[in-house]
Amino acid sequence: MVYITLFLVAFASATLLPMGSEALLLYDISEGHTIWLLWLVASVGNTLGSMVNYWLGFKGEAYLEYKGYLSKEKMDRARVSFDKYGGWTLLLSWVPIIGDPLTFIAGVLKYSFGWFVVIVAVAKATRYAVIVVMVTL
Repeated sequence: MVYITLFLVAFASATLLPMGSEALLLYDISEGHTIWLLWLVASVGNTLGSMVNYWLGFKGEAYLEYKGYLSKEKMDRARVSFDKYGGWTLLLSWVPIIGDPLTFIAGVLKYSFGWFVVIVAVAKATRYAVIVVMVTL
């Protein structure tokens, strides 16, 4: 149940919902659960959550703007950044506040889904690896 909960929290925190999964990961580590499995579950869940953002951007930008969930100004700022730095911007997908919109913008701009998954997975897994290493030292 620990791993399922971590997966769900990591998944949800990677979507546009305002959540974080790091505290739960740290708690699970302190409880003595298998560290590499916690890292894997959190990384996969967070990457899949980012894929939801991509899909929302790919399919629903106009709808979300119409409903008021997104402002045109924020979208335009994110577009400028993404256009300037390209897919490498997705290495920042783990950063709070800016990471989730970047994954959304990748979908809006129809960025290569294959490259999206690779870059985001590396970014998310690296972030959790740093957390795990810092805690276990």
